[in-house]
Amino acid sequence: MDTRAIGKQGLVVSAIGLGCMGMSEFYGPADEGESIATIHRALDLGVTLLDTADMYGPFTNERLVGRAIRENRAGVVLATKFGNERRADGTWVGVNGRPDYVRAACDASLSRLGVDVIDLYYQHRVDPCVPIEDTVGAMAELVHLGKVRFLGLSEAAPATIRRAHATYPISALQTEYSLWTRDVEDEILPAVRELGIGFVAYSPLGRGFLTGRFRTPADLPAGDFRSASPRFEPENFAKNRELAARVEEIASRYGVTSAQLALAWLLARGDDVVPIPGTKRLKYLEENVGAAAIRLAPKVLAELNEAAPKGATAGARYPEGAMRAVNR
Repeated sequence: MDTRAIGKQGLVVSAIGLGCMGMSEFYGPADEGESIATIHRALDLGVTLLDTADMYGPFTNERLVGRAIRENRAGVVLATKFGNERRADGTWVGVNGRPDYVRAACDASLSRLGVDVIDLYYQHRVDPCVPIEDTVGAMAELVHLGKVRFLGLSEAAPATIRRAHATYPISALQTEYSLWTRDVEDEILPAVRELGIGFVAYSPLGRGFLTGRFRTPADLPAGDFRSASPRFEPENFAKNRELAARVEEIASRYGVTSAQLALAWLLARGDDVVPIPGTKRLKYLEENVGAAAIRLAPKVLAELNEAAPKGATAGARYPEGAMRAVNR
């Protein structure tokens, strides 16, 4: 697989990464055996960037990823996150960017992952009660101590990114980006490009919507957190299904799957963009990785931009409370 440089500090990752969140929580029942097999297969296929966070599970996803990479640590760019604080029973505490918490969260993640260093350490959400300079200053200390190699932010606003980057070089911004979530193109993507920060796109398949798997809201697995998403509400779902159908029609004409087309579109947005589609199943992993070999002609890109223009998706990305925590 091709690789891409993320940021200006020397971080290089596979063109497509693997989001591991759904292996432990949020997207229906978990199967640890298949999840670990999926991670192993991803590494065989040239995927190096594995993405997790302490809150996934909570805590169990880091342990799972740690077990999966135990025999192949050198071939992995390991990314995890702190800041969305949860208790072991799953209850939500809040966003925490205090320096003492940053240090404690890092040590706990290192222990769960079973590694000596985290390759890419993100602040998962920005704490509005703590100056970003204080949080990033604590993250920089972790780099100096050899516990972290590169720093990242997730769902931060341009002004916050600039302040953070002035405190210590930020290598990556992780934010939702796909054919049905294009608002980052207005201010966020230009800002990170101006600063030389790489862009890691999570939910690049529109939380599975762009794969064509969902025809009605009833297709969601029991207990799936997407059932609370405004975009999956019946009225919005119907409108968004029309957008997905347009993408499916284009994919069919060119002999690729909808997922592959959506990922290839993202890869064509720039060499500084790395999508991290999440899956816990081998068949979807192999389908997604196949997108790395697809090169879209200008005609196809124009068709996609017309089929899924910015702002075409109905409904907010998250429920109201969660939306207040993004882009700040």
